[in-house]
Amino acid sequence: MIYEIYRYPVEMIDVVRLAGGERVVIRPVLPQDEELTAAFFRGLSALARHNRFMAGMHQLPPELMRRLVQVDYASHLALVAEVFADGRESVVAEARYARGAIPMVAEFAVSVAEPWQGKRLATLLLGKLACRAAADGVRHMVGQTLASNAPMLALARKAGFTIVPSTEVRGVLLLERQLQSPAPDSNCFGAGMSALAA
Repeated sequence: MIYEIYRYPVEMIDVVRLAGGERVVIRPVLPQDEELTAAFFRGLSALARHNRFMAGMHQLPPELMRRLVQVDYASHLALVAEVFADGRESVVAEARYARGAIPMVAEFAVSVAEPWQGKRLATLLLGKLACRAAADGVRHMVGQTLASNAPMLALARKAGFTIVPSTEVRGVLLLERQLQSPAPDSNCFGAGMSALAA
C-alpha cells in the first residue's frame, strides 16, 4: 500500500541525549529511508531479526520494505532513531504502530540495534508511540512476541502491558495496554534537545 504524504509531521522530530552522552535524533520515517532501513535490519543479528519478524530473514522483501517506509503518520506511524558519525547517518532503532480493521486498536513493534540496547531507547520510542497513538484516538495498543524474547517482555512489563499466552500459536505471547487520552497540553515530542535520564 502506498500513502500520499500530505504533511510531514515535523513536530515529531526530537533530539535526545542518552545517559552515556550520545546524541540521537528521533524522527518519523520518510519514503526515501529505504536504504537506511535496509542497512539497519541487515545489521541486526539473526536472532534479533527473528524476534522482530518471528521468522528468519536476512533481507527484507521489497514489498515489506515499502510498507515499512511508506506510512501515512495517522493509521501507520513509524519512528526511527538515528545517529550521525563520520559524515553519514545510521538508524539505530525503529518503532511503529499500525491500526487494523478496528481504528481504536493499533499493533506496535520496536527494534533496537544490539550496540544501542540497554540505553533506554526502546522505552523512549515506545513511550512516544503510545502518547501519539492516544492523541490520535487509539485506545488499545497490542503486540505479539515470542516467549523466548526476553528483552521485549521486559520492555512490555516495564511499560505496563499485560502479557498472556496466545491460544492460537504455541510459543507466542500477546501484549496489550489500554491507552488514556492525553491532557490537552501534553507534548509527546520535546522541543529541541532533551535529556534521557539513566
